[in-house]
Amino acid sequence: MRHLLDTRTLDRAAAIRILDVAEDMADTQQREVKKLPTLRGKTVVNLFFEDSTRTRISFEAAAKRLSADVINFSAKGSSVSKGESLQDTAQTLQAMGADAVVIRHGASGAPRTLATSGWITAGVVNAGDGTHEHPTQALLDAFTMRKRRHGAASRGRDLAGLKVTIVGDVLHSRVARSNVWLLTTLGAEVTLVAPPTLVPQDVSAWPVTVRYDLDDAIAHEPDALMMLRIQLERMNAAYFPTEREYSRRWGLDPRRLAALGPDTMVMHPGPMNRGLEISAEAADSARSTVLEQVANGVSVRMAVLYLLLAGEPAHDGTSTRENEKEADR
Repeated sequence: MRHLLDTRTLDRAAAIRILDVAEDMADTQQREVKKLPTLRGKTVVNLFFEDSTRTRISFEAAAKRLSADVINFSAKGSSVSKGESLQDTAQTLQAMGADAVVIRHGASGAPRTLATSGWITAGVVNAGDGTHEHPTQALLDAFTMRKRRHGAASRGRDLAGLKVTIVGDVLHSRVARSNVWLLTTLGAEVTLVAPPTLVPQDVSAWPVTVRYDLDDAIAHEPDALMMLRIQLERMNAAYFPTEREYSRRWGLDPRRLAALGPDTMVMHPGPMNRGLEISAEAADSARSTVLEQVANGVSVRMAVLYLLLAGEPAHDGTSTRENEKEADR
């Protein structure tokens, strides 16, 4: 794997390979010593032009647990705030010898530009670009669903037949876009639920069912219900009358939580607006996967960095897990 820029172009075999390697990484995180020597001597740069807590810390933890050196670069307080271009920043990182760049940027397509421009030879991981995609979030969501569904027998499995309903601000959500493509590739049936004003114009070209009534969607008994954050910071128009009205019609309140099937997962990519798109009862319930998603994010990002920087398949046919055990002796 040279780069990870989106899930739309990720095929089933590649996606399952990442999830299987993440299973191996998750196993190592149950040990007393969680650190592996796999990426010793490699340098991973977290290049964040937008604010982030979960994603940046998750990538930092993933790189450090693989023994890579980590440089955290924030646009605020850097030369970017003085007008430095992405090209100049990239060439600076190239001169420093970066092996991988994890980039979050407000402009859709910025990671692809970085990966294909020739400015840098490092592998590039998209950690969220504009309203385009957020591939590692979709991978950790799929990992979480697969783990809940198949348990210890997850390896090699896809999500065929799983019914996933994604609710909320689809228009501004790169998480929703990445999930639609990845979950469909893995065989899941995806339904989007949102106010008409928060449904993208090109949704007719997506492999999804669109509904506008959350109660109707819940009546179709989804296996997973993913609540999206209302991205008020990206809204410069009246997409719905009031927050209270939105919560009443499209929020996961205690009544709707009780109407879900006994095994339905409640998911949220975070950060949550409690009381708006999701109630505290739903966020903290036993069916909620929110904290699992955070923990699984480290394992998935370890897998992505491993495959980017050290993941050539062994010629003797040994698995990633066996190679990791050998490296750790």
